[in-house]
This record gives sequence, structure tokens and C-alpha cells, in this order.
Amino acid sequence: MRAVRNCLLSGCLLGALVANAAPPEAVQQRDGQHDFDWDIGSWKVHMKRLLHPLSGSTSWVEYDGTDVVRKVWDGRANLGEVELDGAAGHLEFLTLRLYNPESHQWSMNISNSAAGTLGAPAVGGFEGGRGEFYDQEAYNGRTILVRFEVSVLTPTSCRFEQAFSVDGGKTWEVNLIVTETLQQGELNRSGTGSATH
Repeated sequence: MRAVRNCLLSGCLLGALVANAAPPEAVQQRDGQHDFDWDIGSWKVHMKRLLHPLSGSTSWVEYDGTDVVRKVWDGRANLGEVELDGAAGHLEFLTLRLYNPESHQWSMNISNSAAGTLGAPAVGGFEGGRGEFYDQEAYNGRTILVRFEVSVLTPTSCRFEQAFSVDGGKTWEVNLIVTETLQQGELNRSGTGSATH
């Protein structure tokens, strides 16, 4: 009986301590609204694209061209115009990236001139000069995960990579690799020349 009484007293004491404890401080989320500032400018682009993703194919096609990225809303958005040419033809893309101040995340939205519609937005953010963005979409009659990785390699070079997963992210097949180099004489308009995340 004494053990039960002591346990109850201890429980009451613990409950009182918890009730009177200071509430935990809210986790401060990093403001990432300038995470893409490094990308503002004119870039030379080299792109490798897997011709038939998720089919076992190993045939790639290559393109060269330009990407001109403009700052919108003081860096909380940006717009990129990509033009590429290669043996497989001419490609035109429009990239729209938007920062959500509530979620502290970016969405990456892409369209091409052939379709004229925006694809599903890939959502994510940066950490340590590397960004990861994900979306879920239909591809050839099945639902897949799509991952975009962005790496700031140097103040004047970066790499974009797209991969698909059909098993919920356990395995990934890379199907697009883009390397970009800031054009000579082009000043990075962010003022810093690199991403500091």
C-alpha cells in the first residue's frame, strides 16, 4: 500500500512539474527565399536525356544551349528560359520556381513549348548548397515518384539531375543530367556568386 501511495505521489509530483514547465521553444525555420539567387544570369547548358526511362534502355541523347534566369519578386521567384539543340531536335523549356514563405519550401514548375502546360510542381528546399525536390505523377499508366537534385558546384557552375522511382523511393533511375556554366562576363546578380545554405 505504501508503494502505491509513493507511486501516486511521485506521479502527482511529475504531473505538476510537467504542467509548470516552460513550453518548448518553437523550432525556427530557415528563411530560404534567396536560395536560388545564385542562379540568376545567363548560362551555357549541356543536357543528357535518357530516351526511354523505366524501360531498361541505356540510350541517351545530348543537347547544348542556353538558360537565361531572371529574378522575380525580389528573389522569391524566378523564371528561366531554356533553349537546346541536339541530334534529337530542338527543345524549349520554361522553368518557374516559387518560394512559399509559410512552408519555407520552393516549388519547381516546368513547361515545354510542345505541351504548353505546367507539369506537377516538385517541392523541396536547399541545405548545404544542395537542393532536393519531389513530386508524384503519372508516367506511362503508373504512378511514380520524381526527384530533382540541384547542386551548386562552384560560383559559376551547377548540376541538375532528374530521377524516377517506381518503388516508393527505394531505388531511383536517373534520366536527365544537366550541367550549366555561367557565361563569361555575366555577373551573378545575387551579389555573392554562390549559394550559402
